[in-house]
Amino acid sequence: MVAGFAVVAAAFVFVCGANDGAAMLALAARHREVPLWAVLALLVSAVAAGPAIFGLAVARTFTERLIDPVDPRGPLIVLVAVASAMLLVAALTWRGVPTSITLAVLGALAGAATTAGAGTSWSTLGKVLVVAAAAPFVGGGLGLLLGGLARRLPTTHRLPGVLRAVHVVAFTGQSLAYAANDGQKMFAVAGVGMAVARGAPGMRALGWPVLVALAVTFGAGAVASLRRMARGATFGLLSMRPWRLVSAELAAAAAVFGSAGLGAPVSMTQSMAAGLVGAGASQGVRRVRWQFARPVVLAWLVTLPIAILLGLGVGGLVRASG
Repeated sequence: MVAGFAVVAAAFVFVCGANDGAAMLALAARHREVPLWAVLALLVSAVAAGPAIFGLAVARTFTERLIDPVDPRGPLIVLVAVASAMLLVAALTWRGVPTSITLAVLGALAGAATTAGAGTSWSTLGKVLVVAAAAPFVGGGLGLLLGGLARRLPTTHRLPGVLRAVHVVAFTGQSLAYAANDGQKMFAVAGVGMAVARGAPGMRALGWPVLVALAVTFGAGAVASLRRMARGATFGLLSMRPWRLVSAELAAAAAVFGSAGLGAPVSMTQSMAAGLVGAGASQGVRRVRWQFARPVVLAWLVTLPIAILLGLGVGGLVRASG
């Protein structure tokens, strides 16, 4: 079990980097005046420092609020559910379509716990899904508002420098928002693995060596998938302009940060895509290339039901084996 968790946790963090991290870096890299290594360093540092700054409230949604934390089968359920979610997300990421790993993990956990007989808090899942569904609309609305305001900035020789500085601030906020919310699924999986290694129930806190290792693995996944993600559907949604990028980053950061206070994990990639659509629509809906939105929306729609079905299947195997 300990070896299995170590392998799955490492692979899961890498996949999170390949999906979430690569999407964030691909957006930031369009602002060419800021070096890629600088934004990568910001993102990796935020992931490593996340638990110390924000705690693990969102991570505990996965390990304590959705399933029974004292059930002896809990770690095995988490293990097989995360493995199932990774397969689904990896298939979509390979096609350059970022989806919500959070939805995949939530669905797989709920399904696996149900058929394994461990019990699932479907009311908690319902509340989380309501917040998760609202977050992209919030991101899109903020992108629309910020995009409209940004277009009214006076054009002066100082504007490029101002946009560059705001971009750094916006990406820093986005990275911290990810560490406070969406990225906590990584801490949950690693924390359960640490508990298994120590023979304890639930989720254990993570020390700095583990957090640094997680952050580096996350960064490696982001770099490995960066080109593929940059060519994907999300970044064909509209022609990129510096003010649109900054508007989308600020919108996504605000939407994800706001949900963290509710203890509800939401998808950074969904909020980013919605922020881009909102920023582009601030100049008119025809600015958005809606044909590129279809595969993104389809990925969002199919992720949860397929994850639940996968979870139901692997949960049945857990019950049969135990």
